[in-house]
Amino acid sequence: MSIHSSLRKAGGKMGTSRNVLKRHERIRYLMGKGTWTDEQSAFGLPKIKQQKIKARKAAPKEAAAGAEAGAAAPAAEAAPAAKPSAKPAK
Repeated sequence: MSIHSSLRKAGGKMGTSRNVLKRHERIRYLMGKGTWTDEQSAFGLPKIKQQKIKARKAAPKEAAAGAEAGAAAPAAEAAPAAKPSAKPAK
């Protein structure tokens, strides 16, 4: 028997990511953090959210090197001039 189309996951096999860890994952996290003792109950654990971090795409090395060299010289010249005019004296 097939699954109804409204009950299928949109992302295929991967599906959507869970935002809260399961009980055994929470215990493993607390053990790694050092806050879990063996005498504690496995019930009533704090919820631990997963933080999803997107990796930035690396810029081509040649373009990044050229941009750093070009931006470093004007920034070095502008920095001393910007300090005195930052705030007027009271």
